[in-house]
Amino acid sequence: MYRACRKRVDTSESSGEGGTETGAKAPAPDGERQRGWRRWAMDTRPLRRPAYRRLWSSTIVTAVGSQLTAVAVPKQIYDITGSSAWVGAASLAGLLPLIVFALWGGAVADTMDRRKLLLITNTGIAVTSLLFWIQAVTGMESVAALMLLLALQQAFWGLNAPARNASIARLVPEGELPAANALGSTVMQTGQVVGPLLAGALIPLIGLPELYLIDALALCVTVWAVYRLPALPPLAGTGARRAGVREVVAGFRYIAGHKVLLLSFLADIVAMVLGMPRALFPQLAAETYAPYGEGLALGLLFAAIPIGAVAGGLFSGTFSRARRHGWMVIGAVVVWGAAIAGFGLSGSLWLAVAFLAVAGVADMVSMVFRGAILLSAATDEMRGRMQGVFTVVVAGGPRLADVLHGGAGSVFGAREAVAGGGLLVVAVMLALAVAMPALRRYRV
Repeated sequence: MYRACRKRVDTSESSGEGGTETGAKAPAPDGERQRGWRRWAMDTRPLRRPAYRRLWSSTIVTAVGSQLTAVAVPKQIYDITGSSAWVGAASLAGLLPLIVFALWGGAVADTMDRRKLLLITNTGIAVTSLLFWIQAVTGMESVAALMLLLALQQAFWGLNAPARNASIARLVPEGELPAANALGSTVMQTGQVVGPLLAGALIPLIGLPELYLIDALALCVTVWAVYRLPALPPLAGTGARRAGVREVVAGFRYIAGHKVLLLSFLADIVAMVLGMPRALFPQLAAETYAPYGEGLALGLLFAAIPIGAVAGGLFSGTFSRARRHGWMVIGAVVVWGAAIAGFGLSGSLWLAVAFLAVAGVADMVSMVFRGAILLSAATDEMRGRMQGVFTVVVAGGPRLADVLHGGAGSVFGAREAVAGGGLLVVAVMLALAVAMPALRRYRV
């Protein structure tokens, strides 16, 4: 049976393998954990560890702030051009830098102090947000400048995300990794709900340029929180390396040689590429759910999955007790596919929203345990590269799904495409689980 290759937690060191800051308490045994309804509530034990608490607190600020910019950029491009095609082109302009720099950033995160890399990249993102504000407040009205800044921002984000995610395993013990992932994922999903709503409320009051400025100021808080983290250099005994193409390729070879890691990536690709139907939300809102009001339907469809994910995070207390992480991923992807199929078959808007919310809960469970597997099953010298690939998969999967579902919806109809995609997710995931038993056998 394939088990995680990690040392026992040493609470007396701040930057050892799986180590936590001095004075952190060991995780409570299962029998000592809270009973009753509290056993279902979010496990907050990782927040007792000062270093992780600082990293998580910075995520709260940036989760909302980044969504302000995510709304402001397409809004400004549309105001300048009056064309949705330009908005779509801008989204693609940020994808290539994100992919390239996430893969390279994973290799960099394995060769240098991750705290230092986080300081550099968070500062770069903050400066980029400030440049967004300057071009907006000066009335530049240049789509080319916006696309260039967006590409720069995504490049910094690609460098930042692998180091941030890989650092978690150095700040909390292995038994708290699912809880730490649940805390972080819940905050990010909450930002996806609150951020756009806040942006929509603030634009008429203070104007679009100020959204960029708020994001830049919020990132200053993030830089300060990262500055207070302990040093996170490569562990002793790790040979000196340069972060080049060879190291990126070595990361892919490592994945190919460890089936449980490969399957964790394939599970997300299957779920997102075959089962993420967001490209069909506008068509469904305009056709199937038009009697409920197109605007209301569209807003509810886009909000339902993040809301379900947040609910799943808030009641994630059982995650820390799960030991069969592989089965948790398999089950979550199957439930996601079944819920998406149910959504496609729903003629009622409220039933459709309920199915999407269930899919959001399943997505949260899958995200938490896939993240835990990547942090526990990979050695520390490979974690950055694993997180780089993870970033690319998470960013690229939904975009591929947009193309696939958009085409299928035009050919077969929106509801048929959604239901068929959900059923494909269930069938392919179960086939993978049967054909390649490494994931279902994986436990901690």
